[in-house]
Amino acid sequence: MNIMVVGGGAREHAICDAIVRSKNVNLFSVMNNLNPGIKQMSEDFLQEKETNVEQVVNFAKEKNIEIVIVGPEAPLEAGLVNLLNENGIKACSPTKEAARIETDKEWMRNLLKKYNIPGQLRCETFTDSAKAKKYIEKQDCEVAIKPIGLTGGKGVKIYGDHFKNIDEAMEYVTEVIDNKIGGQSKVLVEEKAIGEEFTLQAFSDGNTILPLHAVQDHKRLLPGDSGPNTGGMGSYSCGNGLLPFLSKSEYEEGAGILQKIIEALNKEGCKYIGPIYGQFMITVDGPKIIEINARFGDPEAMNVLPLLETDFVEICTGMLDGTLSSKKIKIKNKSTVCKYVVPEGYGVKSMVGEKIVVDEDAIKNTGSELFYASVNKQNDFVHTTSSRSLAVVGIADDLANAENICEKALNYVKGDHIFIRHDIGTPELIEKRVTHMNKLRGM
Repeated sequence: MNIMVVGGGAREHAICDAIVRSKNVNLFSVMNNLNPGIKQMSEDFLQEKETNVEQVVNFAKEKNIEIVIVGPEAPLEAGLVNLLNENGIKACSPTKEAARIETDKEWMRNLLKKYNIPGQLRCETFTDSAKAKKYIEKQDCEVAIKPIGLTGGKGVKIYGDHFKNIDEAMEYVTEVIDNKIGGQSKVLVEEKAIGEEFTLQAFSDGNTILPLHAVQDHKRLLPGDSGPNTGGMGSYSCGNGLLPFLSKSEYEEGAGILQKIIEALNKEGCKYIGPIYGQFMITVDGPKIIEINARFGDPEAMNVLPLLETDFVEICTGMLDGTLSSKKIKIKNKSTVCKYVVPEGYGVKSMVGEKIVVDEDAIKNTGSELFYASVNKQNDFVHTTSSRSLAVVGIADDLANAENICEKALNYVKGDHIFIRHDIGTPELIEKRVTHMNKLRGM
C-alpha cells in the first residue's frame, strides 16, 4: 500500500515511523523543509510548501497514493483534503470544513454553544477595541486573548502570565485587530480557566473516537513555566494513560467531550475523519475546553505514537471505513518524556544555520526515540532553522526513568547555540502541578 504523509516536522516524523512499522507499506512524503528522518524512511519525497495543494495532489496521483495523512493544520485550512477527495484519493485527515474546529476559534465556540457541549468557557469576539475593553473590564481582566485563526500555537496571551493590567491587555487586543493576526481583524476574549492543562488525542471515523493516553505539553519557553509561548518545548505521559493530577473520571469526561464534538460535526454535514485532539484545562469544575485541534499534537504525538502496538495503517483503514467501533487499540503501558532541542533565541529571534551534531545510534542505545523537526541536513550535520530542531523521547516503565533516559539521550546532541528546557518531566515540576491542583481542590 502506498501511503503519503504531508509535513516535515517531528510530529510527521513520528507519524512516518508509525507507518513504516506496518507491513507491506511504501511511504512517500511531502515537506517544506527536508527532514532527514522522513527522507530516510521515504521511497520518494517532494520538497514543496505543504499549502501548495495542487502540487501536493499531483505528486500523490503520480505515485498512486492510496491514503494520505496530513500532519500540520495549514494545509487543512487550504483545502488539501478536499482536493485529494475530488481526485479519488482517501485522506485520514479532516476536510477544510471539518478542520474549522481548529482554524476558526469563533466557529468552534459557536458549535459548542449550539450543541450544548460540556466544558465551555464564557467568551465573546470583537472587531472593535473599545467594546473589547468594556468586556475585559467586566471580567476584572482575568481573561485569555486569542486571534481567531492559526498562529502556530503562539498567539494566546493570558492574564497574569503575559499581561498584568487592562492597558497591557488592550495593547495586544489592538495589535491582533490592527495587524490581522491569525488572518482576521477580530479577537476572541475568553474567561481565564484556572487549573492544569492536559491534551487528549484520539482517532475518529466520523462517528466514533478511540482516545489515546493523556499528555501534558509545556508551551512556555523557559524552566518554571516562564518566558514567551512557543509551539511546545516538550511533554510527558504516564503508563496508566492518565496524569499525576488527572483522575480516570476526568479523563473520561474529556473523551466524552471529544465524542460529542465529533457527533456535532457530523450533524453539521462535515464528518470528521482523522486524528483530533482536545486541549483541556482540568479545573475544580471538571475539564474546560481551551482549544480543539484537527490533527495530532506536536509534541504530543511523539508521546503516544511510539507506544502504539496496534498496526497504525489498520487504524487508518478503520477511520476511512467507519469501523473504529469494532476495533480496540493496544498501547504499551509505558511512561514517556519528550524534550525539544531548539535554536538559541527560539521564541524571540532564533539563531539560524547553526550546526548540531547528533549521534543517532547512541541516542537509540539509551532506549530513546529521536524525531527530527525543522532542520536542514548537510553532510553529517544538521543545521538549525528558525523553528524547533529535533525532539528526544525517553520511554520507560515509570516517569522518573523515562525522564532520566531522555536526559541521557540529550547528551548525544551537541551544539554551541541550542537550548533545551530540562525541567520537563522532572519530579519537582510534576509535584508542583499536583500541589497546584490539590490546593485548588481544597485538599
